[in-house]
Amino acid sequence: MPPTIMVVDDEGALRDMIRVYLEQEGYRVVEAANGRDALYVGRHEKPDLIVLDLMMPEMNGYDFIRAHHKEANTPIIMLTAKVEDQDKIVGLELGADDYVTKPFNVAELTARVRAVLRRTTKSASEPDVLRVADIVLDRSMATVLVGGRPVDLTRSEFELLAALMSAPGKVFSRLDLLDHVSGEAYEGYERTIDVHVRNLRTKIEPDSRHPIYIETVYGMGYRFAVHKAAPA
Repeated sequence: MPPTIMVVDDEGALRDMIRVYLEQEGYRVVEAANGRDALYVGRHEKPDLIVLDLMMPEMNGYDFIRAHHKEANTPIIMLTAKVEDQDKIVGLELGADDYVTKPFNVAELTARVRAVLRRTTKSASEPDVLRVADIVLDRSMATVLVGGRPVDLTRSEFELLAALMSAPGKVFSRLDLLDHVSGEAYEGYERTIDVHVRNLRTKIEPDSRHPIYIETVYGMGYRFAVHKAAPA
């Protein structure tokens, strides 16, 4: 069975165009015209990825993400006609994985879909369990413990943390990390990494304003600190 992509947009012509491109790539496509219908379709079709417009009637994309993530952790690529960074940041903070700004090239969207699906398939060479300081990340169980305390992360936050923990002390550029999170690096979208890092710090750091795990290396990127743990 090919991967199932759910396309959610109130513009029928745009849904049709995206569907044609995705089906040409071999994907199975299901559709919904608004967030409320998408919740129903998502429960029954269990898509592998969602392409989601943010501005829709009935239930907008933001509300859909909030509701859907209570039921499943499906990767989401947002479609947004808004140019303000804050609108994109809100979606990423809610747990979306990536965004494409309208008007967009459908071939680029297809490449994004392919990249996100690729990175959700774990490489056999990657260890199932990573232990650094007092953080334990288990890929097979999709769990993270910080000082023995379970922490709920989005898929992108989980992949970001796994990348940093895989090489403590190594400096990762934003493009490096974007490649780990999205499957491919796209210049101009490095800002998404800053949002994911901020969200991740809020969840795992004792004080997100003074991080002890994820360090900023100014002008270069981020690294997981070596030989540091939360104070007793």
